[in-house]
Amino acid sequence: MEYNIAVLSGDGIGPEICSGAIKVLNKVGEKYGHTFKFEQLPIGGYAIDTCGDPLPDFTVKKCLASDSVLLGAVGGYKWDNMPGDKRPEKGLLRIRKEMNLYSNIRPAKLWASLADASPLKPELVKNGIEIIIVRELTGGIYFGERGAGQENDAEYAWDTEKYSVPEIERIMRIACEIASKRSKKIVSVDKANVLESSRLWRRTVHRFAEENYPDIEVTDVLVDNMAMQIVKNPAQFDVVVTSNMFGDILSDEAAQVTGSIGMLASSSLGDTKCGLYEPIHGSAPDIAGKDIANPIATILAAAMMLRDSFDLTEEYNAIESAVAKVLDEGWRTADIYSEGCKKVKGSEMADLIVERI
Repeated sequence: MEYNIAVLSGDGIGPEICSGAIKVLNKVGEKYGHTFKFEQLPIGGYAIDTCGDPLPDFTVKKCLASDSVLLGAVGGYKWDNMPGDKRPEKGLLRIRKEMNLYSNIRPAKLWASLADASPLKPELVKNGIEIIIVRELTGGIYFGERGAGQENDAEYAWDTEKYSVPEIERIMRIACEIASKRSKKIVSVDKANVLESSRLWRRTVHRFAEENYPDIEVTDVLVDNMAMQIVKNPAQFDVVVTSNMFGDILSDEAAQVTGSIGMLASSSLGDTKCGLYEPIHGSAPDIAGKDIANPIATILAAAMMLRDSFDLTEEYNAIESAVAKVLDEGWRTADIYSEGCKKVKGSEMADLIVERI
């Protein structure tokens, strides 16, 4: 079988970590009889420098025509002073919108061999952690009306949080489908004690579950309490559904609780099988080009692509097993290194995983 994959390596460490994922996919193709064709396309700061646009139209067209998209990271100090509509991050937001990718699935998993990498006390992580954060991706404050101006000799700016019932229902459907295969429990995170948009979110979430998934138990948690509970007792959570901004923040917190943001992948999907797969970390420009970036999150993102876009579950399991073997053997990149382990470069970590597939 042949699959066409658009690769948006982006900025900073993006090219390095995407290279590692491509090595792994090529090995999977060799072992299981698949052909993966990769097309490198510009996005983010690199696209600004080469095309004058954080997301050129031809990149959008190629992504929409592909079977799926692998993304590295965008942004960096070099472009920090660009106007808002020309910043690298604008390209990332736009590609999600153009592909109609309204759900972002971020599993925060603590691997058994990395329990000592978690900043939490051993008794809090001894039973393991796996939180599936389902984040709404194309609505909310990141896409609402915004502006700036001058009033009473003071500069001001504003951003609008706005959600519709259909937007909430479709992300809730994704969360319910995931929960139905797991604990049948969902935690919905909002700020309904203050925000009108969150009150609509809460009403819609409960009505949708009651009408369509009556066996799913839905619990509400305010976002400030959720931030505290993830640190206090993360093992209590399974599937979490929330808005764009809250999901962005909480998934990064959950990532650090599990040991390293360099270990966590994500998938962004809509109504088709063509998705966008990426690590949840940023471009880390301070370490770019030093071959110390952890490629595992991007490799696991590629594995999610095989499972969720191409229905290649066995191949997904092969990659996950290879990652587990490498970690169990004590190999570590700098971000997850501890005394007594074997430190390797980013490219070497990718090679070790390839060897174990």
